Amino acid sequence: MPVTFNHTIIAAKDAGESARFFRELFELPEAPSWGPFANVLLDEGVLLQFAVLPGVEEILMQHYAFLVDDDLFDRTYARLVDQGVEHWADPQMTRPGETNTEHGGRGVYFKDPAGHAIELITRPYL
Repeated sequence: MPVTFNHTIIAAKDAGESARFFRELFELPEAPSWGPFANVLLDEGVLLQFAVLPGVEEILMQHYAFLVDDDLFDRTYARLVDQGVEHWADPQMTRPGETNTEHGGRGVYFKDPAGHAIELITRPYL
């Protein structure tokens, strides 16, 4: 069997809010959730499981990058702008309100409701 990515647990301040944010952002239907997890199902069966982690008072920022096609990038970026979500063209956050054209595609960085650094790209780096 080849190695594939199946799921990850992402720390959230409010699991439902984070899951909703990603579902709306990526135009995804609601996924079954259980226990402490609010789930988002991506293509190929990849599951993002948002949870409030017991005993964790401060969430340390993590970085999550998503490869999307040009049409979804356009719609997603328009939603970010319409909702007033602060965004940058670079991971150092020195180019606010912009996108980039790195690696033969387009990209943008922003933060999710828990403060994680999210990157959208239209072309893979490799």
